[in-house]
Amino acid sequence: MNILDEIIEHKRTEVAERKKQTPVSELEKQPFFNRPVLSLAQFLLDDTKTGIIAEFKRKSPSKGIINGAADVVEVTSAYAKFGASGLSVLTDEQFFGGSTADLIKARVNQIPILRKDFMIDEYQIVEARAMGADVILLIAACLTPAEVKRLASFAASLQLEVLLELHAEEELEHICDETKLVGINNRNLKTFEVDIDRSLRMAEKIPAGKIKIAESGISSVANIRLFKEHDFRGFLIGENFMKEAKPAEAFHKFIAQLEAK
Repeated sequence: MNILDEIIEHKRTEVAERKKQTPVSELEKQPFFNRPVLSLAQFLLDDTKTGIIAEFKRKSPSKGIINGAADVVEVTSAYAKFGASGLSVLTDEQFFGGSTADLIKARVNQIPILRKDFMIDEYQIVEARAMGADVILLIAACLTPAEVKRLASFAASLQLEVLLELHAEEELEHICDETKLVGINNRNLKTFEVDIDRSLRMAEKIPAGKIKIAESGISSVANIRLFKEHDFRGFLIGENFMKEAKPAEAFHKFIAQLEAK
């Protein structure tokens, strides 16, 4: 069993427990449930913005603890202040050290927020709406094309956007009308190896009209410029900032480099 299989197996148990603890009727009463959502697609298509989706992540299965001391409000507020087009907040606790509370706290920011988790059930999408997310992640590697379409349609019914994450060419068939945002993970979810060239080749096969987002393994301004040359509009970056003692400062310096002529 690879790490992705392990995560999904644990997630099924976790979701079943969460359903017992908090019914949908309770989630629908949460303060953020009916808030107007922000469109990540619109923010990424805005040429005056950086296109960076800055991630708050404490740990990962491959790297262990990345930054256990960072404050979610301090870091995400700096991301928003210094030019992020969106935020990504990990809510998986077991493997990534995240929580629902982290995303709720990050909601002080007025830019789109992606709930970064392993979504396998409609219940999690209702949770995302209740905690103030604007976008959910669907990972092709752990869903069938039919499941992607079903979950993406349900998300749309709650006015949430969907980021479909791919990491292999055979997953291109998961793309559907309901998935306007298509991300290519430069890191293989089963081996954790990073291969940017493979991502660029895959990007050529994504249908026209989709908004392409590069995910993971982005460590330099040169990476972003290369992806832009291949029509990518979004760049999800987390570890590059979070591994620093002061993620907010690291992000600010990165943006200064990006905007330098």
